Order: sequence, then structure tokens, then C-alpha cells
Amino acid sequence: MEIEQIINQIHTIPETSGLKLRRVTEEISLPKGHILFEADKIGRSVYFLKKGIVRAYLFQHDTEVTFWFGREGDTIISMKNYVENKPGYENIELLEDCVLYRIKNRDLQKLFTEDIHIANWGRRFAETELIKTEERLISRQFSMAADRYKALLTNSPDLIQRVQLFHIASYLGITQVSLSRIRAEIR
Repeated sequence: MEIEQIINQIHTIPETSGLKLRRVTEEISLPKGHILFEADKIGRSVYFLKKGIVRAYLFQHDTEVTFWFGREGDTIISMKNYVENKPGYENIELLEDCVLYRIKNRDLQKLFTEDIHIANWGRRFAETELIKTEERLISRQFSMAADRYKALLTNSPDLIQRVQLFHIASYLGITQVSLSRIRAEIR
């Protein structure tokens, strides 16, 4: 997915504002397994995923708990880094070789002060990320694992093909054995 598409799916901005954003955007390629954000460290950039898949996870009792997957067109960000310039909670790992667009936080913050359209885009971006987080929280709290798996199949069927099952089980908050049972029941 091209950067113009990603920008405009968040919030449409005039071409001149889009050009300003594109000027501070760098396309990079990183290998599978690369840790883009590390817990307890400050990241200095926002990323947009052109190609590939990533996951966000935390350690709980020496176990990795996956709580988010990102794929083409998604934003990769540590909100605590971005909003407060403080170390984030999460680790974000590339699950495939990825092509990303990177914008340094300081460049983005500067554009927010210079261009009202980009500032409004940034507000809309933050609102969208908040809604996505809220939806994940509500789903995890109030849906059964089988229903969350079915929703994953419906909304993101490619994840099942591209992500290892133990990451999906972790994301659903269940064991791999429970995931196998759910999968067998659905078949």
C-alpha cells in the first residue's frame, strides 16, 4: 500500500499538505524478527506498513502475550512514546520481512504546528487509534474465545495463513490446545 493511500485512509488532506508529509517520510526495509519498538525504551518514529505483518506483545510472567497484529496499511506506533515521549509498554516485532514508511516524531510534531490540515489529520489519526484500542479491549473482555476467533477469520482471514498459531492463541488469550479445539469445532 502506498503512503498516499495510507495517509488518506486516516483522513483526506489537501495535496499540498500531503506533499509536506511525504517529504518527511522515508521508506525502509527491515527483516523478519526485527524489534521495531522495545518495551521500556523511547521510540522516535511513527511507522506505516507498506508490506508485511507485525505483532505487539508484552511479557507476563516470562510469557509473551500478543495483543495486536498489524498488516499492510496499518500504523505502527507506541502511543506512550508518541503522546508523552516516554518509554512504551510494548514490544513490536516484524513477523515477515517488511517494507515500512517512517516519519520521525519531531518532524511530524513540527508539521502539526505549521499546517492545520496535517494537525487535523493527526487528531483524526489519534482518534482512530483510540477506537481500535477500545474495540480490542471490549472484544477481549466480553467475547468468548471462539467468537473472537470467528471474528478474526471474518475480518482478517489472511492472518491465519501468515501468523504462527501460538501467536494467534496468545492474541485470543487461550492456549494452543484450546485454539486447536476451536478450529476443529469450526471445521
